[in-house]
Amino acid sequence: MPMPTLQEQFGQIDIYLFDQLLKGRISPGMRILDAGCGSGRNIAYLLREGYEVYGADSDAESVESVRSLARMFAPALPASNFRVEPVEHMSFDDACADVVISNTVLHLAGDDAQFESMLLGSWRVLKPGGLFFCRLGSTIGMESQVERIQGRRYRSPDGSERYLVDAAMLVSIAERLGGELADPLKTTVVQNLRSMTTWVLRKKLL
Repeated sequence: MPMPTLQEQFGQIDIYLFDQLLKGRISPGMRILDAGCGSGRNIAYLLREGYEVYGADSDAESVESVRSLARMFAPALPASNFRVEPVEHMSFDDACADVVISNTVLHLAGDDAQFESMLLGSWRVLKPGGLFFCRLGSTIGMESQVERIQGRRYRSPDGSERYLVDAAMLVSIAERLGGELADPLKTTVVQNLRSMTTWVLRKKLL
C-alpha cells in the first residue's frame, strides 16, 4: 500500500501551525479548539489523528463542512463539538482547551471594541499553561504602504480592508492578558501586498 502524500496527511493546514506540531507543542491527548474554524483546513489532520477537537464559526455552511469532516475522520465526536457562533460569544466552558487556534480571524474585526471582544472570547476558553496560536493581519513591514481608514482599520495594497495590529500592540496585549511569547513574532510580507503575523502565546499558570 503506497505511503500517503504530505497533502493527504496534512491537507491545507497552515504552515505555521504545522511548525507548532513539529515542535511538539500540539500532541495527542490535547483538547483543541479552533475559534473561527472556517471549513476546517487546520483541523482535518487533528481529527484524523484522534485529537479531541472543537470548533466555532459564525458561518453555518462552514460549520457543516467541519461536521462532515468529523463524521469522516472522527465519527465518535459529537456534532455539538462544532458550533455556529461568533468567537466573541462562544458557548464553550472557560479554560476548556489546551490549544486555541485563531487563524486569520481577528483582523476581521470592525473596530477596537470588536477586536477586544473577539480576542477575549478566544482567550477565555484557553486553559492556564495552554497554547494560543494566532495568525492575523498586521502593519509590520508595510507601515508606509498601508492606508489608514479609521482607527486600526487599514487598506492594504491588495485592496483588502482589515483591522491591523503592530508589534508593540501585540507585546502589550500579551502582558495584559497574562501571556508569554512562545515564539518570537514572525511576519510574512506577501509581495508588498499584505502582511501576516504569527503570534504564539503561552497562557501563564495561575
